Parts: sequence; structure tokens; C-alpha cells
Amino acid sequence: AVRPHAPMIKFPNRQDIPRPNVQEALKLLGLNVPQHNAPSSASMSSRPQVPLTPTVGTPDSLASVQQLPARYRRRPLTLDEMDYIQISLECYCVHG
Repeated sequence: AVRPHAPMIKFPNRQDIPRPNVQEALKLLGLNVPQHNAPSSASMSSRPQVPLTPTVGTPDSLASVQQLPARYRRRPLTLDEMDYIQISLECYCVHG
């Protein structure tokens, strides 16, 4: 007997949760972000002040993510991407 496929990814409904301000969220992470009106040469030379000590714990801990340069950090999924994945999985379960 074949069991129906259960989706492995289920995104929570975040429509009712207020979205934080980007600057406030980065302050909570302890990152120093240059302002948009700063010259590009100054923004290139300024880097977040992050300690270079090894992180103890799981590889995906907050401290290890804070140490990564911005270009290597995982880009957060947009609501549209979450909806697309969720709908695709539901369609796959019905038709697959």
C-alpha cells in the first residue's frame, strides 16, 4: 500500500505578524550597517565589528551567522516565495 505524501516543509502563517524595521533588526544582531546616503567608498571600507573567535555550538547558530560577510549569508525567503513553495507542495501532494 502506498501512503499519501506528507509535505516536509510547512511555513507558518505570518500575515498577521508585524514586520520589523530592517535597521532595528540589524541593531539586534549587532551589525553596523552604513546609511544609504553615505558615499560608496566609505561603505566599502566600513565593515561590521564582529569578533573573529571561533563559534562553539551548532553550525547554524546566530553567532556563526553574524560572523559571515553579507555576501555569504542566506537570503531570507519572501512571502511570495513561501507561498509558491507551499502551493507547489500542496499541488504535488494532490496530484503526485
